[in-house]
Amino acid sequence: MRRSIYFAAACAVLLSFGMSTASAEDFFIPGQQRQAASAPAPQAAPRPTPASVPRAAQMAAEPSFAAGPGDADGGPTAPLPPLPPMPELPPVAKANPPPVASVGVIGVPEVMRASIAAQAVDKAIGSRREKLNEDAQKEQAAWRELQQTLAAQASTMSPEQKRAKEHELQDRIANAQKQFRDRARIIQEAAQYGVSQIERALVAVIRQVADSHSMNLVLHRSQVALNVSNFDITDEVVTQLNKVLPSVVIPPDGMALSDMPPQSAPVVTPASGGPRVSAPAPATGPRP
Repeated sequence: MRRSIYFAAACAVLLSFGMSTASAEDFFIPGQQRQAASAPAPQAAPRPTPASVPRAAQMAAEPSFAAGPGDADGGPTAPLPPLPPMPELPPVAKANPPPVASVGVIGVPEVMRASIAAQAVDKAIGSRREKLNEDAQKEQAAWRELQQTLAAQASTMSPEQKRAKEHELQDRIANAQKQFRDRARIIQEAAQYGVSQIERALVAVIRQVADSHSMNLVLHRSQVALNVSNFDITDEVVTQLNKVLPSVVIPPDGMALSDMPPQSAPVVTPASGGPRVSAPAPATGPRP
């Protein structure tokens, strides 16, 4: 599923890609026992916690080495020994007071949504993720078909032949899972590489626009309960960001960052009707 990167610059962006691929244990290989056949060891049932209890209250209710007069089993615990003496505080030299605050506010998610480069990266990465999901679903369907064929032909094969087919299917599942993980990692790297370029430019543009208004403090709009429009520099930052960074560089589809040669990656550029990814020009050489 395609995920948005518009909120990436707001909190140390790490685009994650979660692909639901079945593990080898999810597919029953004829001639082998299911792992569920052996009863699992009994485990203590977790204590039910009402959904309405805040997480802080839940954590406070959990056993802790420093909480309450008893331990996790309800037994008494020894009191803490007296704390060591408080260190003396050395004097701190007087310093100049900070300047009078000139405040601005900005909506970073709104900037990312309006960024031409961010829109193009989101489209390119989303397309790669959709293709990966499609390939994973096709491969899983092939696994199921092979399992059904193996089960239908089991009575006509010798034990050695059945074991060979089972190992062959297991190897295919393991190799495919590794390939999907590698592809997901490469897509993640490409997304991070593109968004990092936008974040770097965004920080510089915010500083530039703030300086133009003599602002020395810029806050996130979501952290401000009330402000007037004169404080908001979001639109100006969007205009300047699209001017200085209309495109970013991302690796070609399927290429890891470590394998990307200099100046050979596609450039994400705006185009009529929506953003697109322009592939690098193919290398020319003498015809054989």
